[in-house]
Amino acid sequence: MCLTVPMRVEEIDGHRARCAGLGAERWADLMLMGDEPPVIGDYVTIHLGFVQGVVPEREALEAQALFGEIAETLDAAERARR
Repeated sequence: MCLTVPMRVEEIDGHRARCAGLGAERWADLMLMGDEPPVIGDYVTIHLGFVQGVVPEREALEAQALFGEIAETLDAAERARR
């Protein structure tokens, strides 16, 4: 099973987009987006280095919040085990 965190497009350089989300940043290829590439400010999903699709901002922010909660819960559980 794969999980993908929606990332915000920060910069576009030709057929690549620099995306950021949850403290991570990466470049992703836009080739699979065809005639409807994202624009700066869009939220996208990335898999294997390729932008797969655009996600509505509201859904992207909800997903990021949920992933943040999961990370906090796992961190708290790890601290409790020490």
